[in-house]
Amino acid sequence: MQNLKVYLYVFGLTAVVAILLAGLQVSLKDIHEANEAIATKRDILGAVVGSKKAKKLTDDEVLESFKSIEQIVVDVNGLIVEGVNAEKLKLADEEKKPEADRHYPIFIRNSDAGKEYVLAMRGNGLWDKIWGYIAVKSDFTTVVGVSFDHKSETPGLGALIKDSDPFKAKFIGTKVFNEEGVVALKVKKGGAVDKTYEVDGITGATVTCDGVSSMLANSLSKYKPFIVKQGISFSGDNAPAAPAKKTTTEETAPKVAAPDTKMPADSSATAGDEQK
Repeated sequence: MQNLKVYLYVFGLTAVVAILLAGLQVSLKDIHEANEAIATKRDILGAVVGSKKAKKLTDDEVLESFKSIEQIVVDVNGLIVEGVNAEKLKLADEEKKPEADRHYPIFIRNSDAGKEYVLAMRGNGLWDKIWGYIAVKSDFTTVVGVSFDHKSETPGLGALIKDSDPFKAKFIGTKVFNEEGVVALKVKKGGAVDKTYEVDGITGATVTCDGVSSMLANSLSKYKPFIVKQGISFSGDNAPAAPAKKTTTEETAPKVAAPDTKMPADSSATAGDEQK
């Protein structure tokens, strides 16, 4: 009987501890998710107000400031997707989907200079994934600001894309798309030559800088269908197609001598004939 009492006591104590640990785990998960959500909002705000200023905001100030940010999600065709929360959408999850099924978040801020659009990015750094946000003016190409983050970059080198305010400041005023509608913005090793589209690279972080350039090109090109639907046009999209070579009956028919006049072209040629 005594052993039974001990067993029941230990069993009951174990059950209580298990319940407490389960509750603690749920609580910690909620706290982690809340902190992660605030960090995301801070990064998005950092792209429009500057990372230095965003870092100084308290968590409550971040949440309050973010209330004025409009959120939309678009698909690969540039159409707005209803019922999807932009700030909860993770590009890491979207990468696992077939490309045709992927969604992309857009955050819109009304400033004194007009609307500013924050676009999400994700790519590969030296050791692991890098990501960030870039804010552009309503022309969808003039950069307002950027913010970057990383999973596991080399301390003092790749980590500078997140921590170096001077590096991020170099993006302000640059252009994302060139006149042909191609993402031309890049990080230039050895120093920017065309400062309209190039940003000075970070010394000693060549692979990471290349990763940022690839991330810019791959991520921002996904937003082009939406941008075009907003009335933004690029010369490359409007370039006339090369005309199909017309082949008349006169060119294909065997040469037959005519006594006095040239044989007229057969007016019954179809459009299908002309495309051959």
